[in-house]
Amino acid sequence: MRKIAVINQKGGSGKTTTVVNIGYYLAKADRKVLLIDLDPQSHTTIHLGFDPPEIKKSLYDLLVNQTPLNEVLKQTNYKNLDLIPSRIELASAEIELVNEVGREIILKKILEKNRVRYDYVIMDCPPSLGLLTLNALTTAKEIFIPIQAEFFALEGLTKLFQTIKIVKERLNSDLEITGIIITMYDKRKNICRDVEKKVEEYFKDKVFKTRIRENVRLAEAPSYGKAIGDFDPGSYGAEDYENLVKEILKQENKK
Repeated sequence: MRKIAVINQKGGSGKTTTVVNIGYYLAKADRKVLLIDLDPQSHTTIHLGFDPPEIKKSLYDLLVNQTPLNEVLKQTNYKNLDLIPSRIELASAEIELVNEVGREIILKKILEKNRVRYDYVIMDCPPSLGLLTLNALTTAKEIFIPIQAEFFALEGLTKLFQTIKIVKERLNSDLEITGIIITMYDKRKNICRDVEKKVEEYFKDKVFKTRIRENVRLAEAPSYGKAIGDFDPGSYGAEDYENLVKEILKQENKK
């Protein structure tokens, strides 16, 4: 079971789009996939066609109220793809859990207790480095970082790396960055090529070869509650995420 936290505390990096569409194409490749929406904004939940106010039990209930996992787990419209959804109440979880013993490993313990069996568990982290993100980092073994090909792309990554280093040293020695995904890429723009060069120099072979190109259909798909491969399978966005997942599947042989 590969447990992957998709993280970048900078908003607009394509994090949720990446989580949903990686999940979709992995599921199409006959992998059993669980997505966990750790963001109180509930973007992954909405992207998959759920209306958060209508969800009775969410990740908040799982973490704070110890609601059984089977009452929280949602089957999506796609075969092999399940979701632990989010609601806005999740924003208060960090405060409510502040005095909880082992608060940074609650999610990990829940998944272990329920003997969750998936080929992939992919976590959409909030754009902050608080307790929810910490729970993702203690649960995961791998980290994917989507980086937007624009001027401020590398801003704030130093703080993220410091957090990852501390978690690895103190809480989760298995944690590794295994994938950098360059998003919103346009090879005609100098800034995109400049960012691409800097990212490749720094991360080297951790950078996926596939670039997620700028594509309006990717931006439109969430409003229809669909993954890009369902919404517009002929689009650049669908082509790029399908190719990205082929690279992710190749990594299985190295695990």
